[in-house]
Amino acid sequence: QVQLVESGGGLVQPGGSLRLSCAASGFSFSSASMSWYRQAPGKERELVATIITSSGGSSYYPDSVKGRFTISRDNAKNTAYLQMNSLKPEDTAVYYCKAFITVREYWGKGTLVTVSS
Repeated sequence: QVQLVESGGGLVQPGGSLRLSCAASGFSFSSASMSWYRQAPGKERELVATIITSSGGSSYYPDSVKGRFTISRDNAKNTAYLQMNSLKPEDTAVYYCKAFITVREYWGKGTLVTVSS
């Protein structure tokens, strides 16, 4: 059974940092590209980071988070991470982890990040 479980969300002040984790099981983690998405209230879900299969693999970020967010993965631990620095109120959203392998994709249930003073 495929599972993606996000953790690490919470309340943080503007300018602060959080690290999200995505623990994966039930599939070949090292063969999957991993992504983080977010969805703010009333908005569509948007991609915030992607990393290809290898632990030091290429990554992609949209301009909205480039230079502030870093995606990484530990294939030995079947875990992907999202380090978020210099957080802004507009980063407030539910953050989701997604795995993509061959033609299938799997989603976690999300973790809430709230950036507020």
